[in-house]
Amino acid sequence: MRTVIQRVSRASVTINDQKKSEIGSGLLVLVGIEESDNETDIEWLCNKIVQLRVFNDNNNVMNLSVTDTGGSILVISQFTLHAKTRKGNRPSYIKAAPPDIAIPLYDKFVSRLTELLGKPVGSGEFGAMMEVELVNDGPVTIIIDTKNKE
Repeated sequence: MRTVIQRVSRASVTINDQKKSEIGSGLLVLVGIEESDNETDIEWLCNKIVQLRVFNDNNNVMNLSVTDTGGSILVISQFTLHAKTRKGNRPSYIKAAPPDIAIPLYDKFVSRLTELLGKPVGSGEFGAMMEVELVNDGPVTIIIDTKNKE
């Protein structure tokens, strides 16, 4: 699983001109799932996300997690995170998991984040054309890939 995590002051996702989900201060998580991903990846990544210390403490040092601040999380599926651009100009998405594998893992990912955060996590809709709006706070952007745990 590959994620791009952005600290935001607010974020939302709109599908077919209907706002599906929105958050205030917290994390926007773009997640790409590949065929070899599994529940071990979900567990490791979700724990990492909720404990990631990217929010400022009273000394203006990034020392607090989204859990510490009471922030929210919005998760958006994004298979394009697995784009291969080595040859030619058209990205290849061959490493991205097909929907029959990716959807159950995406649902488990959102569910596990919800459990760890202790409140509902917003999400987009897998496979839908989405408009994502965000105000990146910092900016702070972190990339985490479960294939690079060490």
